[in-house]
Amino acid sequence: MSSSRAQSVLLSTPPSGRRDAEGTVAQDVVIRVENFSAAYDGQTILENINFVVHRHEVLVIAGESGSGKSALLRHLIGLEAPALGKIEVEGEDLTRAGDEDRLRILRKIGVAFQSGALFNSMSVLQNVALPLEMFTRLSPSMIELAALTKLQLVGLANEAHKTPAELSGGMQKRAAIARALALDPEILFLDEPSAGLDPITSAELDQLILTLKRLMNMTFVIVTHHLPSIFTIADRVILLNREKKTIVAEGDPAGLRDSSDDPWIRRFFGAEPRGASGAALTQMKPSAPAGAAQPAPTGAIGDPT
Repeated sequence: MSSSRAQSVLLSTPPSGRRDAEGTVAQDVVIRVENFSAAYDGQTILENINFVVHRHEVLVIAGESGSGKSALLRHLIGLEAPALGKIEVEGEDLTRAGDEDRLRILRKIGVAFQSGALFNSMSVLQNVALPLEMFTRLSPSMIELAALTKLQLVGLANEAHKTPAELSGGMQKRAAIARALALDPEILFLDEPSAGLDPITSAELDQLILTLKRLMNMTFVIVTHHLPSIFTIADRVILLNREKKTIVAEGDPAGLRDSSDDPWIRRFFGAEPRGASGAALTQMKPSAPAGAAQPAPTGAIGDPT
């Protein structure tokens, strides 16, 4: 483990947990990723990825453009199989599960994609009810009640009979979250929830995430490059780096910003201003080892992957 990552782990405060006989905090692990690698067309994009997600925390996956954030998310939710390693959900290996076990494991998670992926030919209520119709044996009246309850949770009960096209961007994000909640998952994955939203709507969505975490004791795994959201909602963050193809930092985002010994990590989290030329943070790259030549600035930090 790098000194930056080791230091940041020590800075991180556990969001919840129980104490063992010696009084040490022992947290429930709901997702464990071990020795994970991902590759497309024979080209490795992520390697040696190891981390856990604790119950009832908000874990943010961050990184520069092209660092593999969304690719990692797709593997975590079972859309793609890793080149190497394993992904465990509550102790069960998703990567090696048979069809029936795989479906049972995936019932524990809900996903809201960046685009929302709502069906415009259906009402908001029908969109939220769809998973219940497909995967439960509830009566139509019970399905409608359950769907309305989820819409009420996200503040959209009065918009139930509108189509997604009639909603604002922020409302569409909330509707997608309501549908992801339909089957009462234990873990909710959100892909770039703030993308395309104005600052006020983005801040309101952050508060919704924190409210759902508190009211429903939920665990969140969120891909985002939006720094205000990261500092508002994240209990921990893992930071991916495009060149190193792995996690270069892990911990409390404020701790990483203020105390990391890697200038690139501090710049990513906004600790250092732009240069005199006005070049954005996105022109920065991770620091090279001591004595090595510094690479020329390229790349962009903060763009969605």
